[in-house]
Amino acid sequence: MFEFLFKRPGDKPGDKPAADGAGAGAQAEPAAPASASQRALQAERLSQVQGDESAAVEFILQCEFSELRLTAAEFVHSPEQLERVHTAMRNTDRRVAKLMQSRLDAHRHREAELRRAQAAVEQAQALLQDALLTPNQVADLDRRWSVISAPELDESFRTTRAALAQRLEAQVSLQRAMIDRLATLRRLALEALPAAELAARLEVLAQEQAEALRAPEHASLPKGLVAEFGVEHQKLLASLHAIEAGQAALAAREAFLAEQQGKPVTELQPDALRKEWNRLPALPAGSTAATAAGAASGDPAGALQRRFDELLASLPQPESRKPKEPREPRPARPAQEGSRREGARQDGGRQRGPDQQFIDNMDAMEAALQQGSLGTAAELDKALKDAREKDHQRGMRLTTQQADRLTHLRAEFKRLSDWARWGGNVSREELIKNVEGLPTQNLAMSELAKKVGSMRDRWKALDSLSGAAPKSLWERFDAACSAAYAPAAAHFKHLADERHGNAARGEKLVEEARNEIARLQSGEADWKHVAGTVQRLRLAWSHLGAIDRKEKKRLDGLFTDALNVLQAPLEEQRKSEMRKREEIIEQAAAIDPHDRHAIDTMRALQQRWQEQARALPLERKAEQALWQRFRAVCDEVFQRRKETMHEADIERRAHEAAKEAISARLEAAAPEVTAATAGKLLRDAAAEWQAIGPVPRAHEARVEKRYHAAVALVQQQLDQARRAAGVAQAGLVRDKLRLVQELEQAVAAPGSSADADWDARWRALPAPDAELERVLRDRFDAALGALHEGREVYAQLLERNRATLLHDLLRVEIGAGIDSGPEFARERLKLQVEVLQSSLKSGQKGSGGKGEGGGSSAQLRALCAMPALVDARTATRIDQLVLRLAREGK
Repeated sequence: MFEFLFKRPGDKPGDKPAADGAGAGAQAEPAAPASASQRALQAERLSQVQGDESAAVEFILQCEFSELRLTAAEFVHSPEQLERVHTAMRNTDRRVAKLMQSRLDAHRHREAELRRAQAAVEQAQALLQDALLTPNQVADLDRRWSVISAPELDESFRTTRAALAQRLEAQVSLQRAMIDRLATLRRLALEALPAAELAARLEVLAQEQAEALRAPEHASLPKGLVAEFGVEHQKLLASLHAIEAGQAALAAREAFLAEQQGKPVTELQPDALRKEWNRLPALPAGSTAATAAGAASGDPAGALQRRFDELLASLPQPESRKPKEPREPRPARPAQEGSRREGARQDGGRQRGPDQQFIDNMDAMEAALQQGSLGTAAELDKALKDAREKDHQRGMRLTTQQADRLTHLRAEFKRLSDWARWGGNVSREELIKNVEGLPTQNLAMSELAKKVGSMRDRWKALDSLSGAAPKSLWERFDAACSAAYAPAAAHFKHLADERHGNAARGEKLVEEARNEIARLQSGEADWKHVAGTVQRLRLAWSHLGAIDRKEKKRLDGLFTDALNVLQAPLEEQRKSEMRKREEIIEQAAAIDPHDRHAIDTMRALQQRWQEQARALPLERKAEQALWQRFRAVCDEVFQRRKETMHEADIERRAHEAAKEAISARLEAAAPEVTAATAGKLLRDAAAEWQAIGPVPRAHEARVEKRYHAAVALVQQQLDQARRAAGVAQAGLVRDKLRLVQELEQAVAAPGSSADADWDARWRALPAPDAELERVLRDRFDAALGALHEGREVYAQLLERNRATLLHDLLRVEIGAGIDSGPEFARERLKLQVEVLQSSLKSGQKGSGGKGEGGGSSAQLRALCAMPALVDARTATRIDQLVLRLAREGK
């Protein structure tokens, strides 16, 4: 009844123990035929299975032959039957159990991939229904799908992805059309179009804008462009109204001139004409779009004014009223009468009109206004004012026509100046917008500095062309330029600081070389220290960063001179050391290999060589050449000594055979090694290997190579098993962590519902390592509790921990040797320097150079335990970190 206590795992249910004594041979003879017939029966039964999974499972559970069970296992594929066979064969048939386990793992992996693929498809469908779709969301979706293998859902995802691509194309088309419409508006502001054509084109653009705002993807239009289109459209409408008003005023004045020119000259009165002309509709300032633009080609307003002046000039001028005759003076003496006549003649000369220079300046000013040259017109107007003041002092007066002409020229100059000032302010507004948009263009610092400088030059050019800008515009422009240039200023300051810092380090290196020269000249020479100092100074100098050109030239000269002074005695000392090494080589070559003290003498020479090498290292090339010569002499001595040692050679050959046997045993055991048996196998092999003596020198490398290859093969099999387990573990950790992150996102989202069965989803996922399962479960429970109560406080905690999580993640990536991406290059470099400094400090204290984190596994647990909000990029980085640590077995 206690047979089960003595049953071995390899025993078959049908096996029976052999009988004792003489009867054993009689009973053993029919055993083989019975086993063969039973095997044939079960093989025939297996041939009847032929794809029936249930029958195959029943056959496996009842079959006694392992190869037949393995053949029948090929028909088992459903998870339920795989689990059933695996449970039954786990301790009975390792090959069948391993096959079942691999299929179960593949099935679970496929189910996990399907779940991830279904989640990605649902995310794509949600994005398709979202009113505001951004390219970043689609890019994140593509990255998520790229690591998923689910052919069953490929078609569904491709359909939804194509719809998303169509939406993005529609957004791009809509935005491009918006940019084109805005550019068309700006071109219309610069073109001198007739009022009817301008109105028609504005109407078409307004209709296109309204259709764009009613389009399904109108939410993707930049609000700044929409607002800017409205402002530009309103400006052009105001300009259109001004053009129409100006044309109406021109038509009224044209009609008035035609009417007056048709009347007889005798019926026209100059004063009445002037009053009626001034009562006509004045040209508004906004009408300069129609008049100022045509100044160079005729200026309609100026032509009408000249026609009116010509009309006034053609009329007979009224005689001036004679002055009241003065009372007849008393008769004067002849001398007094002559002086009075001379004074009257002089007074008559002072009452004459302006000189020809004044008239020429008026003509030049008129020509400048017609050509639109406001700067020249301003200078001529100033000259006319100065000449006018001098004429008043001399008593000269302008005629009525000249005064009217001067008044008209100044009015025209003021009108064009106002128009130029308005146009300059519009250009300044556009310039301010361009400067404010510079920070968003991600330009290189040098290009950004050039852009800001060119913007300021354009502002100065506008000041010279259209007058000084209002103070408010200048303050806005200056603030925008300062804000845009701030990153470039900081960058250039940082580069300058780096150059100054590098120069300071160069000065320190030169000073260190001079101090070493002083110690060398004082007789305190440690040649090993001097050689190390020279090598270290050269390396440090080659790693210096950028330095200002003049400073670099000076420091290079100082460093070269100091190094030459320091290296001259060092080279002399090295030549002396080389002569000593040559003597050692000669002494080694003179050793008699048959002398019983040959080995001791050779060891003494080797010890002496090492002492001299430690005292002063030579140049690497010279050191290697001398060492090779010395080693060749030593090998020759030992080789000649070995030729006389036949017994030792026989023993070494026996040792070789024993070591070859160890290597063969390791090679045979490598394919089926497990984590449980690998350690003992390697320890036993290493102990046997160390216990065996030396092998023949000629075969030593080959034997060692085979042994190390066999150990590496065993270790490789062990590492593969560990990596496979680690990858599976990483997948479990990733699924659990993604669920926790999704729950925390739901906690942080204001409108998310708390009715989802999160606990069921947690239980549906397989559990990873016990420690990580506990850490993730605590974080999951905390988030689940906050979802029902205390959501706002927990959401604030999640947001606060975002920066800490990114910092810790970057630190762990540095320790694991994982790339963090170009956007984290600056932070990564800074953190690497901090980690290096911390490692150096801890190494001085005897901590072995380890950081404070205690290893990558502890840091990973800390990352998994930290509740924080993560974006898609951060989640991907955490997944890569988990997979990397799992592959490395950390």
